[in-house]
Amino acid sequence: MPLCVRKHKTLLEQQLKTIIDSGLKPFGFTMLENTNLFEGDASKKISADIQDTESAVSWMSNICGPHDLKVHNARKMHFRHVGNVLNSTTTAIGYIEYGTDVTVNIEDLENSYSISLPLSGFQELSTSEQNTQSNITSGVIISPSKPCELNISGNCRKTLVRISRQEMELTLESLIGKPITNPLIFDPKMDANVGASSAWWRTVRLVEEELSKSDSLYNYAPFIRDIEKALIKGILTSQPHNYSDAIRDAFKRKLPAYIIKTIDYIRSNAKNDIHIEDIEWISGVSRNKLYSDFKSHFGEPPTAYLKRVRLEGVRDDIIKYCGHESISTLALNWGFNHLGRFSTEYKKLFGETPSETQAKAKLGL
Repeated sequence: MPLCVRKHKTLLEQQLKTIIDSGLKPFGFTMLENTNLFEGDASKKISADIQDTESAVSWMSNICGPHDLKVHNARKMHFRHVGNVLNSTTTAIGYIEYGTDVTVNIEDLENSYSISLPLSGFQELSTSEQNTQSNITSGVIISPSKPCELNISGNCRKTLVRISRQEMELTLESLIGKPITNPLIFDPKMDANVGASSAWWRTVRLVEEELSKSDSLYNYAPFIRDIEKALIKGILTSQPHNYSDAIRDAFKRKLPAYIIKTIDYIRSNAKNDIHIEDIEWISGVSRNKLYSDFKSHFGEPPTAYLKRVRLEGVRDDIIKYCGHESISTLALNWGFNHLGRFSTEYKKLFGETPSETQAKAKLGL
């Protein structure tokens, strides 16, 4: 069993249900749909517009967990929170701002992981081990059982994702194939520019956008349920934490040895002039089996896997060099000789052109 007691509902579920069932509407609180947040539709919209500290603390305690709030200028206090609660796992996704400088002191969130990324302004997370700066290029994760202090600037408007501790631990146990024995603690800094964690943030933005559309497939409960679970698996596999090695070990155990050898070869030689014949020779199996197993484990053939590794490499280099190297040079370095086709495939994967990525990198976005 995970460390949290699974037979109890989370604090978020209990308190929000009490508010809804009792008909209470604290000042500034707006439930856009007056139904239980955890039954029925794929998601429920939530909204708060609050100008006093006590109500803001009450609202956010319901969403993320217990905390203290210090407001540096009470007259400028204007707390806003708009978002959605996804019913299957009670994951909450939305936007939040306080309107003035605030300090949040947290001893233990108890039942939630709070993940946030500024869209403007900045924040700083302080723990006994380190201080983590957070702006539009990097978010922060607050784990339960981890005391911390979060300073948020008055001009900070940020994306906030709340994931249930119970769902996070259940998913982790399914990935490693055994119960966990210690609290799951993430590294607090989560890159939004480069690497797998940046892909996770792009997925969050897509979910936010789709939930705002009345005709979206994301409003269909069986579909969004899988998206919710993918978000949790995504953060567990993309963001470092104290069980990362256990997940990697479990992943390798499930993959055939020749597949592990083949993906190591592809990643180590992606900049070189390698072809399917080389990959087939390294694998030591027939091409039919190689293609079949790659599609089974990764959802794509080895050639597509190689192309994705190369495209991710170009993107990382574009951000790294911030315009000091031309896009064509970087693409050629990764084996893309047809630049027009490269640009098309790049946009298809990342949702923007290489030039747009470079422009954002120059601005620090």
